[in-house]
Amino acid sequence: MKVVLQRVKEAYVEVNKDKIASISNGLLVFWGIEKGDSFKDAEVLIEKILKLRIFSDEHGKMNLSIKDIDGKVLIVSQFTLAGNYIKGNRPSFINAEDPAEAEKMLEKIISVFSNSVETKSGQFGAMMEVGLKNDGPITFVLQAKNGQLIN
Repeated sequence: MKVVLQRVKEAYVEVNKDKIASISNGLLVFWGIEKGDSFKDAEVLIEKILKLRIFSDEHGKMNLSIKDIDGKVLIVSQFTLAGNYIKGNRPSFINAEDPAEAEKMLEKIISVFSNSVETKSGQFGAMMEVGLKNDGPITFVLQAKNGQLIN
C-alpha cells in the first residue's frame, strides 16, 4: 500500500467540472492499494499520518500533527501508485487491487480517518481533477506491507 501526502493550504476535487470536495489547511492524500494489501497495512499508515509532525509550530519548526492543528484531510484514490514501469515505456497496473475490493477498503480508510479529523474524499473510479495549493512544498511518500511501514 502506498500513499503520497502533501501538506496543503487548500485542495479540492472536481468531477465533470463540479467541485465535489474541498479542504483548507491540512493534507491531500493520494492512496494506492495493491493486490495483497490488508487493512492492517492501512491502519499502520493511518496511525503514522495522524501522528506525523509535519506542520509548523510557532517557531516555524515542523513539530505539529494534523490533529494538533485541527487540520483536514482529503483522500483521493490513486491506482496509478501501483504502476510498474520498469519494463517498457507503458506502465502496467496489474498490481493494483481489484476495483471493487479497493473501493471497499478505501471507504473503510475514510471512515477511520473521519473518527479523528474532518475528512473528505474524491470519487472512486471517476476521472477527477485535483487542485491544490501546496504548503512548503511538503510532500511525503509512505508505504506499508505486511502490517509494517517500509521504506
